[in-house]
Amino acid sequence: MRGPTTYRDIVLQRRRVLLVEDEESIAEPLAAALGREGFEVLTETTAADALAAFGRRSPDIVLLDVMLPDGDGRDVLREIRARSRTPVVMLTARGEELDRVLGLELGADDYVTKPFSSAELVARMRAVLRRASAPAPGEGAGSLEVGDLRMDLDTRTVTRGGETVELTVKEFDLLRMLVENAGRLVRRGEIVSEVWDPNWFGSTKTVDVHVSSLRKKLGDDPAEPRYVHTVRGVGFRFASPDELGA
Repeated sequence: MRGPTTYRDIVLQRRRVLLVEDEESIAEPLAAALGREGFEVLTETTAADALAAFGRRSPDIVLLDVMLPDGDGRDVLREIRARSRTPVVMLTARGEELDRVLGLELGADDYVTKPFSSAELVARMRAVLRRASAPAPGEGAGSLEVGDLRMDLDTRTVTRGGETVELTVKEFDLLRMLVENAGRLVRRGEIVSEVWDPNWFGSTKTVDVHVSSLRKKLGDDPAEPRYVHTVRGVGFRFASPDELGA
């Protein structure tokens, strides 16, 4: 089993994104939004420059436009797949099922149709990165620790101060997502996309219900929370390592 991972370890892991998009009206605001979410962003506008940057900078994830001025983004995808398994999310103005199927068959990890919100894209990116970093069969997933809270990712158990906290499957997944984004605002839509399903169309109020239950089980006072803080009308933020003294 891997050694315990602290929230501070997670916070210091800044993901590098290679954004390949030739439309400035899309690339510039998207790069700014990704930067605010804590990503390091490398922006390229052509297939040739994208492949050069990929080899030189080793990004953690690639956002790849299908239509590029010097070629087809799917050819870039083929080149990337010949070199590595780095996650690739395709960006396209064409939403036809055949295009999506072809992109996925070529090895894309997800396919996002324009126009899209930066919140939706970030949620999909985090889900892809989480799947990509999942341990291989037979390899332990390890644990997360901060303060008196410990999550064992292999047995899916949680303890606080050495006492077991009984959580449902969704509560555990919700807590894990919040913990892995400690100190950062996580929007309700992001939570729904990762903990439930990107195509889930139910009310986001179910997130609030699960957070309320999670707080009770963690002994968190909603009026003065130690762990899970509400950002009214937007989402939730798990306390940072510094706040918890970890």
